[in-house]
Amino acid sequence: MPVELSLRYGANPHQQPARVYVESDSLPFSVRNGRPGYINLLDALNAWQLVRELRSALSLPAAASFKHVSPAGAAVSIPLSEAERVACAVEDMELSPLAAAYARARGADRMSSFGDWVALSDPCDLSTAEILRREVSDGIIAPGYEPGALDILCQKRGGSYCVLEIDPQYAPEEIERRTVFGVTLEQRRNDARITPDTFANIVSMNREMPEEGLRDLIVATITLKYTQSNSVCLAHHGQVTGNGAGQQSRVHCTRLAADKSDLWFLRQHPVIQEFHFARGLSRADRNNAIDLYFAEALSPAEERAWEASFQKVPTRLDHAERRAWLNELRGVALSSDAYFPFRDSIDRASRSGVSCVAHPGGSKRDQDVIGACDEYHMVMAQTGLRLFHH
Repeated sequence: MPVELSLRYGANPHQQPARVYVESDSLPFSVRNGRPGYINLLDALNAWQLVRELRSALSLPAAASFKHVSPAGAAVSIPLSEAERVACAVEDMELSPLAAAYARARGADRMSSFGDWVALSDPCDLSTAEILRREVSDGIIAPGYEPGALDILCQKRGGSYCVLEIDPQYAPEEIERRTVFGVTLEQRRNDARITPDTFANIVSMNREMPEEGLRDLIVATITLKYTQSNSVCLAHHGQVTGNGAGQQSRVHCTRLAADKSDLWFLRQHPVIQEFHFARGLSRADRNNAIDLYFAEALSPAEERAWEASFQKVPTRLDHAERRAWLNELRGVALSSDAYFPFRDSIDRASRSGVSCVAHPGGSKRDQDVIGACDEYHMVMAQTGLRLFHH
């Protein structure tokens, strides 16, 4: 592997020249196809760490769907229900365990995953490559590729699809550096390990942490470790269902994550699963039509375009029907990269099926936040571990 690689450009096309290099023997990855850009590598190297840690923590194949240095989705391999298969747009496919993980990672927020960077914990197999064959994606990083899978990927984007192969044994130095405005900052790398023991300090009256809830807290918390702060993440069935990234206000993180999670579950409603889209409508346009179905208000032009997306225009679920569907939901896990300063995030989470909560603790109002969890019979763990990421 080379020590240095020239890039197409930096964060923007006018930022040239651009390169990536190491001062050690060689780069920890090789380019199997295409030519990566600066942001591609930021996505790839963050996403690889996420799936590697999920694989280590839960002993299941893992996948992530990254956009602009935050995960749009991440998941471990849990078999999908029929409703989940339709919501993830893989109802017509046979899925390997690794493909199931990627279907979940991409499927929860398909709007945000459009043009994603993919990371896989295991060598990319044919089943996973078949999903990617028909999706819009910028590139992939994995520890290897089956021959048939590599052939499919190298044909994407007219042969320019970026394929990186990472050395799974690579371990970076303990100290990491970055330069901002000509000034170099240095810190110890965030090598905190997220394990079941991370959630051992239960502070709520409800002390029963279900096995599935613990798994989903691990998924959500490892995802936060590689999400732009502030961030709050919801997870269910081994996958991120909503990630609220990069907000200055904690409650806005929670609202964003919970709204995304609600949409994921609403997309499994029988009415939405039986949509009859217009013939020839692209997968991206189908995602957009589903998103607009739940919009509060559309302009006349948007309404006309939305109606043209269907063979038969569906009747919209009213607020009471949506609420009734979401009220059936239980067992969602929520994790926060820093403490909740007020109880408002817990109040919002209660409307999205959240049963398990984790945050570092340390606020002057910790007791108010714990009290809110007790009111909703949630189980809360205080981890003592802040996970800011910038």
